[in-house]
Amino acid sequence: MTNPTAAMCVIGDEILSGRTRDANMHHLAGVLTEAGVDLKEVRIVSDDAPAIIVAVRTLSKAYDHVFTSGGIGPTHDDITADCIAAVFDVPIDVRDDARALLQAHYDRSGQDLNAARLRMARIPESATLIDNPVSTAPGFTLHNVHVMAGVPAVFRAMVASVMAGLQGGVPLQSISIRVLRGEGDIAGPLGDIDARYPNVSVGSYPFQQNGVYGANIVLRGQDSAMLEAAGAEVRAAFNA
Repeated sequence: MTNPTAAMCVIGDEILSGRTRDANMHHLAGVLTEAGVDLKEVRIVSDDAPAIIVAVRTLSKAYDHVFTSGGIGPTHDDITADCIAAVFDVPIDVRDDARALLQAHYDRSGQDLNAARLRMARIPESATLIDNPVSTAPGFTLHNVHVMAGVPAVFRAMVASVMAGLQGGVPLQSISIRVLRGEGDIAGPLGDIDARYPNVSVGSYPFQQNGVYGANIVLRGQDSAMLEAAGAEVRAAFNA
């Protein structure tokens, strides 16, 4: 069985400037791995309409699912919804279903649904709303693109809403083995093991601790028996 593929487009000048550290990619990667959806690519783009449109259009054609984060709030630089509409050449305007959600939310809080807040009800035609149990303002799915907020708590809630209706594949399993030898010493045997197990990904991640060189060998695969066999060879080769 071939797993569905996915990509992520992180949108925001604050990420590229270093002002904000992105946590959403890490969360999404973990959720997709557990669901058996292979995250293949992540792009980070600025709050620039042409850049967003090109990135999302390219990713949408290449992968089964695209997840975006950022740029769907009430301010002038929240342009993601308009960009997604442009990607698929569909109209965008305030939608009655999204407006009703926001109206109820702000009525409960005693606040006005002003023009700025109403921007969050601008949804492309034919898109499906993504539930937002944290702050109500919805995300949306258009074709294979899932458009979500950048605020981590809201992003996580929206991811959960999307994943509830998304069909995954076989979850990726992993084994981590700590080896107290430098990469130059383990490269040859590790390459041989990798060649014998084409369906297991074998990665080496070096470290230095208290003057000792070592590496964490991480094996990943969908077949648990093959994964265990490859792991056993690594342990035997390096007395780990």
